[in-house]
Amino acid sequence: MTSWKLSANAAKPVVQAALLAHDEREDWDPELVISGSEIAEHRPDDWVLEAWYPRRPGKAEKAALAGLFAGDAPQFTVEKLADEDWLTLSQQGVDPIRAARFHVRTPDHAPDKAAGTVDFVIPASQAFGTGQHETTAGCLAMLDAMKRSGIVARNVADIGTGTGLLAFAALALWPRAFATASDIDAVCVGVVEDNAQANGIPMGSGRGELAMVVADGMDDALLAARGPYDLLIANILAGPLIDFAPDFAEAVAPGGQILLAGLLTTQEAAVRRAYRRAGFRLRARLVNGDWSILWLVRRR
Repeated sequence: MTSWKLSANAAKPVVQAALLAHDEREDWDPELVISGSEIAEHRPDDWVLEAWYPRRPGKAEKAALAGLFAGDAPQFTVEKLADEDWLTLSQQGVDPIRAARFHVRTPDHAPDKAAGTVDFVIPASQAFGTGQHETTAGCLAMLDAMKRSGIVARNVADIGTGTGLLAFAALALWPRAFATASDIDAVCVGVVEDNAQANGIPMGSGRGELAMVVADGMDDALLAARGPYDLLIANILAGPLIDFAPDFAEAVAPGGQILLAGLLTTQEAAVRRAYRRAGFRLRARLVNGDWSILWLVRRR
């Protein structure tokens, strides 16, 4: 099948800002994959934004991609990719993520069977467009740190779950927990169900099972009914994290844990300020690249 690619070179912060703008676009076709990466290892500040299409992109597609840039958009290059699956092409070169005990790979890579390793398989096309591979790895590392420090999670919520990966990780660490995952995008329901089946995660409402809902933040009857949570995970964006701080405070039990990610280090102060006002204190922070991952505890 013939496919097409639009690409544009720009500085690292420009491409990252475009990826963040893409995350905030609720009307973006989820089947149209975009990604950002370094042009070369020895040029870490020079990035390329790439977008794959099943047909030749026209003015409308170029305008939509250009609209992700705050200022003048860079020049786009159109490339025809013949006789290949465009989704497969978008996944090429995606290496497995290793974070603490977790190994996350695409179906193209072999599992890590080393003792003590938790191996997950997640199709890379589902993770592209977020620009948050570093935050995902950071969240996995922080969840592992929580477990090693003696935290016991009996009731977990993963808000903005996307692929379901962080909810899966929580259930791997606390296999008897109740777990609820949510996302604002209804497409994620099928994605999470498929990934759960591929990774041996049972769907359901009992202990050790994952319940999935479509919700904007905590605005869902099932999310409210299954609370309060002793661990809430939210790997989304700084703006929504700040907006949801009061709702998350109501949803987390006194003494409960909250894991926040999706915020740049430059946005950390504003996020921490919002959660301090909502009754949380910082337990630990991790910086992975340009991203901050925060572990906070709700005051009793």
